[in-house]
Parts: sequence; structure tokens; C-alpha cells
Amino acid sequence: MTEKKRIIFHLDMDHFYTAIEQREHPELKDRPVIVGADPKEGKGRGVVHTCNYEARKASVRSAMPISKAWKLCPEAAYLPPSFDLYMKVSSQIMEILRTYGDKFEQWGIDEAFLDVTSRVKDYAEAEVLARQIKKDILEKQKLTCSIGIGPNKLVAKIASDFQKPDGLTVVREQETEEFLAPLSVRKLLWIGKKTEQKLNTMGIKTIGDLAHHNPTVLFDEFGAAGTQFYVMAHGIDRSEVEERSGVKSVSRDLTFEEDTSDPQLILTAMDNLSADLLEDVLKRSLCFRTVTIRARYEDFETHTHGKSLPHITNRLQDLKKAARELMQPYLKSNRKIRLVGVRVSNFTSTEKQKTLA
Repeated sequence: MTEKKRIIFHLDMDHFYTAIEQREHPELKDRPVIVGADPKEGKGRGVVHTCNYEARKASVRSAMPISKAWKLCPEAAYLPPSFDLYMKVSSQIMEILRTYGDKFEQWGIDEAFLDVTSRVKDYAEAEVLARQIKKDILEKQKLTCSIGIGPNKLVAKIASDFQKPDGLTVVREQETEEFLAPLSVRKLLWIGKKTEQKLNTMGIKTIGDLAHHNPTVLFDEFGAAGTQFYVMAHGIDRSEVEERSGVKSVSRDLTFEEDTSDPQLILTAMDNLSADLLEDVLKRSLCFRTVTIRARYEDFETHTHGKSLPHITNRLQDLKKAARELMQPYLKSNRKIRLVGVRVSNFTSTEKQKTLA
């Protein structure tokens, strides 16, 4: 008896933070909304945390300096982040999703994979199930999401971004390569701006171009990553949908819209990531002892640097201070950075401490 082919969903909430803000503040409906630092009439020094589609039409992007966002879209509503609310809504949405799949895997605050292989007999039933999920979330949370359906996680994730917002895209196994072929290589996981540029110079602009390129040449140019690019271009991904038991670490990453060596912009982004991450830690009733940062340069060279604090903590000032100190060596190189990240680990439960006290 042959094993049943997998059917995987990837669900991505639409402009999650700003959608929640518009839900809570109906007067913001149809307006550009930017969550981030105070613009101070174009003189603010922070960055955009996220923005909705109306703001994106004005070319505003995440991680953009808030002063630049103000120049592009002064008519937007500028709001400070409400992380407690975002985490609460995320938790409620994830609980809804858990009931629909055989396997569930949360990806960040606003994304998740579902393996629905045994819940449906074919892609037609899968589409019906996806529409039910969208309806359920809309009725219970007054928020829209986009869902991609495919034979694996890679295809499902690309599909979920295909018709945003409020989209639903189905890609059957036999349609995978045809679906992927015309898309930009940038749509593939792990291919960023610099890698895209290098591929373009090799005459590789679409995923179809990549799928038909000589894999030996790709390996010579990119090493093992080149082989992985080639495999992904054919829509192959055997990774499982799986929920990890127990929290080993909590992390946040941010990719800058443009690679930067501006220390103020980088450190402000680190502060924002730290604040976002800490909300998650506090929600889980955890204290941490180890802080690790990640810096990825424009050529994708990636460094991590961590340290254990002298005591457990759940204070934002401790996290910000440690993250800033760990980032300092990478600011002195004057090399442009494309991604920064903060991770905490080595946890102790505050709930457990209260029980023992």
C-alpha cells in the first residue's frame, strides 16, 4: 500500500500588528498605519517595526528609519507597539489552528504550518478546510489571513504569499514546478538580496532558471547552499511539520530593507527586537540567563555571539544592555549588515519559583 501524499498548509496573518490596531481602533480603517518609533514630525531616530498595505503603497517598509517613513507617508497613523495584545491574539489564533491539523508548527508570532494529510482526501477538500479556517479566524478574531496549500512546507509557504492579503492559493504536487518557475528566485527561502544579485549575474532570474541550471556550477559558486537552492527550485522539501516540546530558546530576527552599517539604526533595531522578544518570555512566565545575538553581513557571512549573565533575569534593561554589548564588535567592522537577531535561553520558570517560595 503506497503512502498517502502529504498536504500541507502554511497560514500567514495579514499585516498582523497593524491589523490588530485597526481592529481595536476602527477609525483607522483604510488609513496607512505604521507601528514603531515616535516619528517626532520627521526627526525621530527609531525604525518602523511594521506597516500595513496602505503604508507600503507609499514605499514604507519594515526596519526603515522612522524619519524616512515620515517623509514618505506623513499622513499615516504612527502607533507604539502593543506587544501584550499582539501576543494574546497570537496565542488565541494558534489555539484555533491546533484543532485543524494532525501536526502543528508555529513559525513566529503570526505564521504556522499544518499537516492535514489525514483530515482530507484530496486538494479539493483541503481547499474547503482552508476556507473554514479563514472563516473561523475572521469570525472569532475579526482578522484576515492568507493560506498556501501544497505538497510540502516550502511550496505551501511560497503559496501563502502569492495572493496577499486574504488569499488562498492551492498548488498540487504535479503543478509545483510550473507554479514556481516564473517566480523570482528571491521567493525561495534563504535567498536574499545579495544572493539574488549574484544569481542574476549568472543569468538566473527566476526559480525556473535556477531549476534548469547546472547544479555543479551552483555548488562551485555557493557551496552546499547552491545544492540546496537547486533542490528547492524543483519544489522538493521533505522537512516535517513538527511542534517542539518545551521551550529551549526564544528569538527574534529582523532583515533590513537595505543593508546598513549605521550603528544607531542597528542598535535601535536590536532594542526593538529585545522588547518584542521579552514580551514572549514574560508571557511564558520565564526568566533567562543566556543572551545571544546574530549578525549577518551583506555577503551572508553570519556570526553569533552569546554570554551568560551573572544572574537570571526577565528585565528589559538587562536584555537590551547585553544585546548591545554583544553587537559592538560587529559595528566596528564598518561592513554592511543585512540581518540582526536576539535570542535568550537557559530558562527558569517564574511560576515554579512562586510555587516553591
